[in-house]
Amino acid sequence: MIIYLSFLINKLFFFSYQFAGGFRTTTVEAYIAGSGRAIQGATSHHLGQNFGKMFGITFQNEKGVTETAWQTSWGLTTRTIGVMVMVHGDDKGLVLPPRISPLHAVIVPIVSKKFMPEEADPYCEAILQDLLASGIRAKYDDRTIYNPGWKYNHWEQRGVPIRIEVGPRDVEGKKARVVLRYNGESFDAPIEGLGEALVAKLDEIQASMFAKAREDRDRHIVKVTEWKDFVPNLEKNNLVLTPWCGGEHQEWEEHVKEKSREESLKARGEEAEDDKTSTSVAAKSLCIPFDQPDLPPGTKCLVSGMDATCWILWGRSY
Repeated sequence: MIIYLSFLINKLFFFSYQFAGGFRTTTVEAYIAGSGRAIQGATSHHLGQNFGKMFGITFQNEKGVTETAWQTSWGLTTRTIGVMVMVHGDDKGLVLPPRISPLHAVIVPIVSKKFMPEEADPYCEAILQDLLASGIRAKYDDRTIYNPGWKYNHWEQRGVPIRIEVGPRDVEGKKARVVLRYNGESFDAPIEGLGEALVAKLDEIQASMFAKAREDRDRHIVKVTEWKDFVPNLEKNNLVLTPWCGGEHQEWEEHVKEKSREESLKARGEEAEDDKTSTSVAAKSLCIPFDQPDLPPGTKCLVSGMDATCWILWGRSY
């Protein structure tokens, strides 16, 4: 599941600047369409031997020689789950990709004085057994203390990919109403073979959510070669890919941070931002992508004016 989550977020793996005191960092940078901000979905730090030397961490190799330990540091699990929630969630609550959702489908009977629970139960239980036999993680919500509308909201907030509604007309027609969480689409489906049909539908939902996240990200990655276009693109909630003079010139990163903050505040008619804010308007270097666009000889760094050695991705981040 962990490996799946990192790909589910659908963000490219990048080579980033080194962790303080470390040797090399690889990071997964996610894009949150709702805010236009980047956030680290996962990191892998190759710490080298610096910390081993600092704290006297040693081991004996196969020849019995004492050596300083090489170390790594990983950040994934909980952070990645949180980023997944931010990438796919909406104003109603969670929107969970099927492969990691605890429940794939929930069955909700539309009970009333004309359609009592004792009439709904056998029909809904039969649907439930069909879904379970097809490998779908499903639940029949037969609680009588809540009305159907309350249940719809309850399961929407929890991001269950599919809701199956059953009313008296559905029983008569041997069908059910299927509602998809991620896009609100609904349709009637025969109960015969419903489990098999929903297995395919779950795969379709998975692929569609992945594609939407990728499209949202790609639409907001803009290549910029002149500073005059840098902050205006940040204001459009874009991530900005620019020529860069290399990691050995990290003093220019601070220059970008301060200059972009100043220009962004000016564009917004604000004088200053709270030093304690966790969502600064300043740009931050996110990473140096593994997949580098062509860099023609003589291309200049966006900030320093020196010869560029690579492309770097900037953005506002959490």
